[in-house]
Amino acid sequence: MKTLKTLMDTLPQVGRVEWIGLRPDRRADMQVVDAASAVAEAGLDGDRYSKRGGDRQVTLIQAEHLAAVASMLGIGTVAAESVRRNIVVSGINLLALKDKAFELGGATLACTGLCHPCSLMESTLGPGGYNAMRGHGGITARVLASGEIRLGDALRYAGTPAPG
Repeated sequence: MKTLKTLMDTLPQVGRVEWIGLRPDRRADMQVVDAASAVAEAGLDGDRYSKRGGDRQVTLIQAEHLAAVASMLGIGTVAAESVRRNIVVSGINLLALKDKAFELGGATLACTGLCHPCSLMESTLGPGGYNAMRGHGGITARVLASGEIRLGDALRYAGTPAPG
């Protein structure tokens, strides 16, 4: 019988980058890009959080969660830019990356926590948008090793815990 730790460290699924966006300033419109440069201990070049460092350097959300939020709101789709996350991935459970390092394109990142919705979700997604996003907001991450991230790139568990 496998231990819980063994099960939590077994993540063979590989995700795929579906969308990339940068926020140059607070409340600025998202700039949709085909590629972004992840800079170690800074974030995505051109994104407002790259100027601050810290644990919230990159935000990621699952494409599958965008569909779930749309379903809860009774709307056809939720556009990636409306939830204001940097990267949308499909095919992997981002919550399984808690406290883990992962490879994203040519960069290495570490999950630093959950990305909770902000009050803008109510105005952006409509009535109930904030609550629909609760539990579906994705994760925050820190860039451990610099590299390029492009549409279609893989997201893989690096097989190591996130460094302190």
